[in-house]
Amino acid sequence: MPERKARPESRTPKRASFDYSPDFTATDFRHRPELYRVGRGEQGVLLVEPYKGEILPHWRFKTVAEAKKSSAKIYKLFLAYLKADDFPGADTARKFLQMGWTRARRYANHKGGRKYDKKTGDELPRTEDAKKAAAAAVFYERYVTAQQNTEYVRQKKLHQERYESQ
Repeated sequence: MPERKARPESRTPKRASFDYSPDFTATDFRHRPELYRVGRGEQGVLLVEPYKGEILPHWRFKTVAEAKKSSAKIYKLFLAYLKADDFPGADTARKFLQMGWTRARRYANHKGGRKYDKKTGDELPRTEDAKKAAAAAVFYERYVTAQQNTEYVRQKKLHQERYESQ
């Protein structure tokens, strides 16, 4: 059997995993931003208070109309958090935009939103629901806009240098 070659080291730096150690039921990240960690993708989005409570009531992705209204409101909150120099809030809003995209895509690709069979664990057949895909596209556009926002990028870098470089 031929020897396997070692994979070349990745050129991109590894991102830290989300820190699940704080007591999320008792931590107000608006008053304790030093405890907030960016993590990967959507990690922690449903744990970080008070932001979850402020954003979740507006999060809807079932139809294009709901996605437009929802993503606009969440993006407005994202901008308000940035204006207030509240990076944990802005990042949580960005994560909700990302999650709107990924959840709507899940429902577009799998009827009922279930990707795997409960009993067998096998992946269920893929579908293509054009309406759900369109709702996902609405969220994706807002998510990318938020992710590339220059003030967001600046605050993210500052937050990570200040609190995550230990």
